[in-house]
Amino acid sequence: MTADEGEEDARRAPGASSETRAAGPAEASADGLTEAQAGRMLADINEVIRAGEEMRKLRAELIQVFVGLGWTQDTIARLAGMSQPAVSKQLAGRGRTGRAAHPMELTLDQCDAPWLEGRLWGLAEEISRRLDGAAHCTRYIEALDRDRKRFTPQNVDRLRRLVEEDLRLRRAELPASHRAAYDLISRGLDLPAEVTADESASVRRALARRLQRDRLRGD
Repeated sequence: MTADEGEEDARRAPGASSETRAAGPAEASADGLTEAQAGRMLADINEVIRAGEEMRKLRAELIQVFVGLGWTQDTIARLAGMSQPAVSKQLAGRGRTGRAAHPMELTLDQCDAPWLEGRLWGLAEEISRRLDGAAHCTRYIEALDRDRKRFTPQNVDRLRRLVEEDLRLRRAELPASHRAAYDLISRGLDLPAEVTADESASVRRALARRLQRDRLRGD
């Protein structure tokens, strides 16, 4: 079959008519499923796939941080539920096999935007936990956990407002340490420091989130 013949068959094929091509997204197919419904289903699946890929990337980056802190590959493999060769392969794939010359600083009071965003995230999670999921910020942090929300400036501002509302309306139920942490984080986010770091923003958020939660639980 020549290319011209193939194109002619395609033009004659049922389902290739101008009427079908022009069908709107809300028009139902023979089995009652609209293009809009199919689009939403695929979008949800794409979100899960993207989240999985990003979590794998984050894990690989965290492994590099842990090696830089002096942890052995055997220890990291045990904690991550991986084999030692798998850990070694990830490090080799990123050109890292040994301890970093300058280990990452893990003090809580750092002032770059990703670190402060991670602290805000951890604080919001602790507020939600203290209020048994009834906090105003609960649904927002659940969306962050499922990767349905990104750390854009607009989303960070929205999370700040929700956290502040919880702190104001539920003050009697929350420790003073939560308000103190928020005040520090909020001031930092108003004018974050310009910091050049070897680690990605995702890694810095994840570590700050964990450290902030542990600090609040220790208070």
